[in-house]
Amino acid sequence: MNKNSDPFCIVGGGPAGMIAGLLFARAGVETVVLEKHADFLRDFRGDTIHPSTLQLFHELGLLDELLARDHVKVPVIHGRVAGETIPVADFRYLPVVAPYIALMPQWDFLDFVAEAAGRYPGFTLRRRHEVTGAIVEDGRVVGVCVEGQGDVRASLVIAADGRHSVLRAQSGLPRQTIGAPMDVFWFRLPKTVAPDNESLGVFEAGRIFVLIDRRTYWQCAFVFPKGRAENIRAQGLDAFKQRVAAIGPETAAGIDAIGSWDDVKLLTVSVDRLETWHQPGMLFIGDAAHAMSPIGGVGINLAIQDAVAAANILAGPMAKGEDVEPLLDKVQDRRMLPTRLTQGMQKLVQDRVIAPLLSDDSRFDRPPLALRLLGGCPQLRRLPARAIGLGFRPEHVRSPKA
Repeated sequence: MNKNSDPFCIVGGGPAGMIAGLLFARAGVETVVLEKHADFLRDFRGDTIHPSTLQLFHELGLLDELLARDHVKVPVIHGRVAGETIPVADFRYLPVVAPYIALMPQWDFLDFVAEAAGRYPGFTLRRRHEVTGAIVEDGRVVGVCVEGQGDVRASLVIAADGRHSVLRAQSGLPRQTIGAPMDVFWFRLPKTVAPDNESLGVFEAGRIFVLIDRRTYWQCAFVFPKGRAENIRAQGLDAFKQRVAAIGPETAAGIDAIGSWDDVKLLTVSVDRLETWHQPGMLFIGDAAHAMSPIGGVGINLAIQDAVAAANILAGPMAKGEDVEPLLDKVQDRRMLPTRLTQGMQKLVQDRVIAPLLSDDSRFDRPPLALRLLGGCPQLRRLPARAIGLGFRPEHVRSPKA
């Protein structure tokens, strides 16, 4: 570790980067977060805040303040399988202070984290700072290059710049590809405000569709076999709208809100992970270290867990001016097992549920046995709730507060 006046630098103002910025600044580390956009307003980002993340904000004394922002509580997840609505995951029995998923636009969540981090004098968020590569001297990363802004020198760089990380691509670190059998179209449809949250997934032969209740609109995910986006577009917008309207009354009522293909965004699903998460002077966390499937919406929360683990291990020594280079592998050691287990769970669902459902010759007359058991045994619903809501090896805030 360079013992000079260069700040600690985080590349990427997503959930992992902003939470890391908050925790390191809270520990007294001079911290700079570089975000390429002017704001956090991007459509169709993951908007689920899981119980594990809500627990972290409770530990920071910020939960009530966070939940004062507009949000929707989802204590139970349902699925409509072969026409039958089944409760799949019940979060109400988790051993946490907020046993539910909070649906909150990610820009609101990130704005909140930025405000909380900004209360610490050592925190700086630099917007419109697009990082184009790392500065490497004598085999060690000593900073990053910023488009139109010059270089930013840093004592340590955390790459939290997402699944399309330029720093990961430049690093040449080995990557293991797990793969995914599907891609997703994201779009919005209007809805009538209901007293209870009506989010659900629809699983039928040849069709998977997710509706996330945003009070006044549905955030919709149309799942289809990987690589078929152009085929679907070639069939025409009217044919696509007919397929969406056929999902049920929830989608049929507002289908005319899709005016053109510009209203439909493509998410290319990838599942992979770096085999090594660090190199001299730089650490990778979040999607930059491991791209997750959208199954369970766990990617955001896994990325936040990475940020907490990094701060737990590194922030205290950094605040004391100690060399943390030997500690970088401890972050990977801490987070690799939950990453592998989560991706393994996602691959199992992909192989056993999603790929067969999306196949052209699929047959699905009634819910499979596992889902029928969930529907008939309330206690079993606690198992998927724990896997989705808390994950494997959930972190707790151990980093110091200066």
